[in-house]
Amino acid sequence: MKLLIADSFPSSHVEALKHSGHTVTVDPALDADALPDAILDHEILIVRSTKVTAATFDRASALKLVIRAGAGTNTIDKAYATQKDISVCNVPGANSRAVAELVLGLIIAIDRHIADNVADSRSGIWNKKRYSVARGLAGQKIGILGLGAIGFAVAERAKAFGMDVHALAKPGRSSAAEHRITSSGIVQLDSQDELLATCDIVTLHMPAAENTRKMVNRDFLARMKDGAILINTSRGELVDEEALIDAMNSRGIRAGLDVYSNEPAAGDNVFQSEIASHPSVYATHHIGASTEQAQTAVADGVLAIVEAYCTGNLINRVN
Repeated sequence: MKLLIADSFPSSHVEALKHSGHTVTVDPALDADALPDAILDHEILIVRSTKVTAATFDRASALKLVIRAGAGTNTIDKAYATQKDISVCNVPGANSRAVAELVLGLIIAIDRHIADNVADSRSGIWNKKRYSVARGLAGQKIGILGLGAIGFAVAERAKAFGMDVHALAKPGRSSAAEHRITSSGIVQLDSQDELLATCDIVTLHMPAAENTRKMVNRDFLARMKDGAILINTSRGELVDEEALIDAMNSRGIRAGLDVYSNEPAAGDNVFQSEIASHPSVYATHHIGASTEQAQTAVADGVLAIVEAYCTGNLINRVN
């Protein structure tokens, strides 16, 4: 098979693909505009953050499979891929631990003002009185919207800190999922309004879709507690950033954000963002899944999809 990897990918796994007899081209510099000219006669395309548009599918002469090295597939035009009889597969759950670690890191950092501590220390400022004020995590109520692999990973870690974990009751969950919820001590609430009014921290773990875009709007934020914390490590499209800025200015809401509506596609770029630079936001650079452990697990999942495809099987197909 001819494979094109249009993002960074572990060299060990590239060599494993070559050792299996595949012809592999790796070009991390490719973006949505350059990808159509590069796709040529490659049969399998592997991407992380690179957008795959209709133009790429139109220019592909042999493409049969696109693999998203991660969970979310909103950067791939799945509907058009289906029209072209091209399969799209992903690697769900492999990066859940890494994202959950960042979620808890952001919560701790916000509660203990860690970034501000560091900034002042580096500027030669000592302000123990200011930074000695923190609530602590034990007993705080955290609401998880999106109880998939990442949501469960967050719940487990939050429980270890003594937090009370809440999620929404959802009809049709499997008995295995319900058992995991019960055994994890997660409290299920009947409505999002009840969750927002109850929880001191709300963390988002949902894909970008028609029913989730700007779900964190003025109405959503009005139902959160004054001074509550919002965490978003999912997709920037979930948040109405203007509404969040107003809520932070007027009601003391704080936020830990790893994703933004206008974040750069390239790894190194200029980023001018009113919300990322807001003093009530702890902003990171879309690094939720960016640990060595997570990237190795994702790459293992990609190789498993390629191997299955070569034997006539498709795993984790999303279209």
